[in-house]
Order: sequence, then structure tokens, then C-alpha cells
Amino acid sequence: MRKAAVVGAGTMGNGIAHVFAQSGWEVALIDVAQPALDRGMATIRGNLDRQVKKGTVTAAQADEVMGRISPHLSLDAAAPAEVVIEAASERPDIKFSLFEQLDRIANPAAILATNTSSISITEIAARTRRPGQVIGMHFMNPVPVMQLVEVIRGHATTDATAAWTMETSRALGKIPVEVNDYPGFVSNRVLMPMINEAIFCVMEGVATPESIDTVMKLGMAHPMGPLALADFIGLDVCLAILEVLHKGLGDDKYRACPLLRRMVAAGHLGRKSGRGFYEYAK
Repeated sequence: MRKAAVVGAGTMGNGIAHVFAQSGWEVALIDVAQPALDRGMATIRGNLDRQVKKGTVTAAQADEVMGRISPHLSLDAAAPAEVVIEAASERPDIKFSLFEQLDRIANPAAILATNTSSISITEIAARTRRPGQVIGMHFMNPVPVMQLVEVIRGHATTDATAAWTMETSRALGKIPVEVNDYPGFVSNRVLMPMINEAIFCVMEGVATPESIDTVMKLGMAHPMGPLALADFIGLDVCLAILEVLHKGLGDDKYRACPLLRRMVAAGHLGRKSGRGFYEYAK
């Protein structure tokens, strides 16, 4: 059985573990905190139960998927994996430290992938002795549902690593798109300025969040308005990505809206905190 390790049991990490396990991989799901692991495993179980109700998998198949995922508190669990996917917080210092450790622990032949949504693959790879085997696998949320995987090549990523990642993404039932290593890649370089501009519209009193989202849904055929989407992503994550774009590209059009900064400082982070541009039942 092929072995993978996923570092980080949060929203993205448990989703990545889910799709790998559903494709027949044995998965080590790793986090530093037991409560996070417990929540991650419970989320996977809940998502599988929904698939059973929809008839896309049987109850027996769902049990088999859960049986292929094992929770761990130590990075040492990544040692036997042929691919390690990091899905930790969107902070450069955390990712740099993780890749330094994973480079020592993981099999020398293993590919080290990151689910970062904006941080330079080249800078992450430079923390390892295997930069040719480091690549970005940017899954979309919710991972079990969304088809896209942004595959990001760093400066040193080899053709063999890129080809393996594209092939593996397809085997997971995803549609991979290869892009190069620039701040925000494609998805967030295009998406975040739109979200940021919508927040400026709220701050300047142009319209209410509900009105802005309705204009974008009905007028631009977006399935979700930009402010509801920001709440779904997490306003803290949006702010972190905008800061990477602003610093990396040096253009003030990526400057985060002061209202976004104020909301994050107040702990109004969107769905995960129960309040953002909208209120949510916890």
C-alpha cells in the first residue's frame, strides 16, 4: 500500500488525508495537538457519513477509508511516506521550520509538498537538502469536493517531481494545473484583490455586505459572494495572503484594507469564529 503523510489536521489537512485515503493510500495524519487530531478525524468521519447518505460510497467503504488514516502527534510518523503534504498555518516561520525537520525525517526519495496558498515554494525548498523534490500542491476548500489542485514549481523543482505530482493529483480524482512560483500563484493573486476591494466597499459605505455579494452572484455568476467567501476562507487567512502579495510584489494594489485588519484584530475571523461579515451559529 502506498504511504502518505499529511502535516496539519485542520480544515485543509483533514480534507487532503480524506482524498488520499479514499484513493487507497495509507495516510499518517500528524498534528502537534491531540484535540486538533480528534477534530480532524471526526471531520473526516462526518464527511464520509455524508457521502454514504448521498450514495457515493458504501458504509463498508467509508470504514475502510477511516481504517487507512492513523493520527499521530510526532513528525516521525512521516518517515515511511513517499510523499509528505504540509498543511499547517499560513506562516512562513512555521513552514520553514517544518520543512527543515521533515527533510531530516522523511525518506531521502520522498517528495515534500506544501499546501501553501501564497508562500514561495522556492524559499520553502531552500530550507531542505532536496529542493528538487519540493513542490506546491495547493488544494481548494473543501478538498473532498473541489477538483482543482494548483501545482506550483519552485526554482529547483525537477521535471520528474512535477510530473509525479500532476499524475498523482489526477489519480486522486483532481484536475491539476501547473503554475510557476510567484506570490499568490494564480488563484489567490486574482481572488484576494477582489475580496479586498469588496471589503473596501464595505468600509467606504458603498454598499452592505449582503448587497455586494448579491451583485457578484447575480451580476457576475459567482456561486458565492466575495465577502461570504472571505468568511469561509477565514479573514485571518485572507489577511496573511494579502500581506504576502504586498511584500512579494511591492504593489499597493495588494495593500490589505484597514477594515480587514481591524476585524482580524477583534477576532472576527468568519465562520470559524462565528462572526465575520456575517454571523454564524457555532
